Amino acid sequence: MRIEMMWDAGADQSLGLPSYASAGAAGADLRANFSDRVELVLAAGARALVPTGLRFAIPEGFEVQIRPRSGLALKHGITLPNAPGTIDSDYRGALGVIVLNAGQDSFTIAHGDRIAQMILAPVVRADFELVEQLSETARGEGGFGSTGRG
Repeated sequence: MRIEMMWDAGADQSLGLPSYASAGAAGADLRANFSDRVELVLAAGARALVPTGLRFAIPEGFEVQIRPRSGLALKHGITLPNAPGTIDSDYRGALGVIVLNAGQDSFTIAHGDRIAQMILAPVVRADFELVEQLSETARGEGGFGSTGRG
């Protein structure tokens, strides 16, 4: 599947397009692309919009999901507060990634650092219908731990 991309004005094109780190990787890595080539120090508990320098044209019937990188989450507490973030097929603006430092120490994001991963996924749209009653199930209205521990 092909995703058309273009660079934002001032983006560092030498960083390259998103890429898969291994043959079996589901997500392609996105990099921080600061137009002034500086770094961002993210205090503990802080969040910021990190530019990627890219714009996408996602095929109709698909979305791009933006997800955290597990190594950053485990080692530093760096995550994405709206994960998975969705980029709709009709959005043509700049792609920024909302990054949250859930760790206890400040974290520096340098120009070119891998900050998130993107996954192309199909979208199934629903038809919504109001009904008088829903079908019965064994679970019924049980929620929040009603099916047991773990």
